[in-house]
Amino acid sequence: MAQIRAHGGRLVNRIAEGKERESLLEKVGSLPRIQLNEREVSDLEMIAIGAMSPLEGFMTREDYISVLDLKRFAKGLPWTIPVVLAVKEGDGDAYREGEKIALVGTGGEVLGVLDLEEKYRVDKLQEAEKILLTSDESHPGVQYLQSITDTYLGGPITLLQRPKHKRFENFRLDPIETRVLFKAKGWETVVAFQTRNPIHRAHEYLQKCALEIVDGLLVHPLVGATRSEDIPAEVRMDCYQALFENYYPSTRTALSIFPAAMRYAGPREAVFHALVRKNYGCSHFIVGRDHAGVGSFYGTYDAHYIFRDFDRYEIDITPMFFDHAFFCKKCGNMASSKTCPHGSEDHVFLSGTKVREMLGRGERPPVEFTRPEVAEILMNHYQNRDKEQNA
Repeated sequence: MAQIRAHGGRLVNRIAEGKERESLLEKVGSLPRIQLNEREVSDLEMIAIGAMSPLEGFMTREDYISVLDLKRFAKGLPWTIPVVLAVKEGDGDAYREGEKIALVGTGGEVLGVLDLEEKYRVDKLQEAEKILLTSDESHPGVQYLQSITDTYLGGPITLLQRPKHKRFENFRLDPIETRVLFKAKGWETVVAFQTRNPIHRAHEYLQKCALEIVDGLLVHPLVGATRSEDIPAEVRMDCYQALFENYYPSTRTALSIFPAAMRYAGPREAVFHALVRKNYGCSHFIVGRDHAGVGSFYGTYDAHYIFRDFDRYEIDITPMFFDHAFFCKKCGNMASSKTCPHGSEDHVFLSGTKVREMLGRGERPPVEFTRPEVAEILMNHYQNRDKEQNA
């Protein structure tokens, strides 16, 4: 059974083992150190396990500039999101090109080593405008850029130990493991669904439409850093499991987590999400309405249009574009503007913001919008949150 090739042709493995690991562990105590933030820790792990193949480390200037200007690495392979390591305030003079740096996790533990090829200054305003398409300070990606310095460190990394994860161990599969899973299930074609929100019925409709075409569905929720107002990953995972137990065919679906941080980069992040799912072994990727967007910073279908910038063979994974889905009272089922002749007055569609507002008021979302099991989990979460806040 043929599986899709990793982006760039080879699944990267930057995890040290055996004598290499022992040798590096002996050296790290004498190396300069850099404390990674939450996003950098998840990027380090994703590079090491091959999720960001062909990246072997944090980007050097040539690749960084090429990604900003051309949506490609310097050698021409498509890539749309900078994966960078920023010097922390006051530490810039501690690092010299050609030397190793110990990479330290948020708990103070040494996670890996960077072979520093290049230390370079960047224009963060330019990065914001080219990647996020805005410099508006209300955009969470702009806020992140404002929180880091304008000096980046580039070079290959080696992982010495995985970050300690306390959550979702049963759902944590590396790209090499999802590929084994798909093979064991006999799936040659697999569609991935990216989400940072509880799945509502419009999402379920898109997934099941896609599942009519391919062998299997991987629901792959992002559980890295997100905005504080997003629904916590633990609650979302409970929702996904409730759906899987009650409404999804177990032989054709799988649930695993995606440990990346959210960039909220809209169309550019849609391409990034597709490319990394290709590394996980997925042949297809669902791109819905306002994928990876936030607020009103991106057009409804900008995340579809950006795929026109690439030849289908260089992207390789097949994007599946879906229109606005909703429940139609007259049709009596889920539909989209492509399949429903009725007016918006008959459509039930609720934005994530509206749903959060309903839940905040103690109102249960309607069954036309979300499954009762999911509504129950969300109601309990908001009620418990209110109790904690009022205690």
